[in-house]
Amino acid sequence: MSAHDDPPAPWYRIKATDDATTLWYAVMRRQEKGIFIGTLTLRHGDHHALLLERGWEEVDVDEMREWSP
Repeated sequence: MSAHDDPPAPWYRIKATDDATTLWYAVMRRQEKGIFIGTLTLRHGDHHALLLERGWEEVDVDEMREWSP
């Protein structure tokens, strides 16, 4: 798989701006009906706090590196 190919299902690339870093953004996930759903959110904002309150968890940077080609 090249750097420009999307990963095969069930993984889909999270799209963000070119300057998206884990300093500013958090990759969040929550398990629903046996699968994980995910989103990208600005760190330390109201939406980030709301997701945490609703049971979402941040994906650790090291875990994301395991997914990278």
